Amino acid sequence: MAGGDYADTEKTGAAACGWDFIVLISRQGKIRLSEFFSSYTEGEKRRILRDIAGDVLPRQPKMCNIIEKGAYKFVYRRYASLYFVAGVPTNMNELIVLEQIHLFVEALDGYFNSVCELDLVFSLHKSLLILFEMFIGGMLCESNKREVLKQIMEAEELVEQMANPGEDTASQLDDGLSFQEQFQLGRKPGRQRPAGGAGGGGGGG
Repeated sequence: MAGGDYADTEKTGAAACGWDFIVLISRQGKIRLSEFFSSYTEGEKRRILRDIAGDVLPRQPKMCNIIEKGAYKFVYRRYASLYFVAGVPTNMNELIVLEQIHLFVEALDGYFNSVCELDLVFSLHKSLLILFEMFIGGMLCESNKREVLKQIMEAEELVEQMANPGEDTASQLDDGLSFQEQFQLGRKPGRQRPAGGAGGGGGGG
């Protein structure tokens, strides 16, 4: 039954060798990060998130980490209170996916110095920067953790150099986020700078 709902996804997903999506969800069912690399309607995205909450969260620790869902499968690993769930084509090697998830977690650990759920809540944009530095279109393009962190640090240094004195550099890093990602951060799109910087060109000294 589920396979019929995602027939189109099977064609596009099977052609690629990368993730269709990645979802980080807490034990309480709170979505901490979700990124879809393949094309899904909003209804399909909501159904996928419901399926993850319904299929992954109730599973016992010693149960299989792979759940077949027709056109794709969930491959997940649990770290402390967070589940890292990757949706991948059915023909993709699950052991490779588990290793890719672990590489992503290691990169998060390297940046946050042992990542926890609160890091994702308050620094979602940093987590997305790390994700996009490693994965392009769902494909793992950079597996060297040191290189990933080096690129993130260089981006932050560049933002700090371009920032005006007293301006919030974190908000400037958020400027490239989509509306969905800004909502995940709990921010209203368009309010990316403090009220003091709203006068446009300003400058001055």
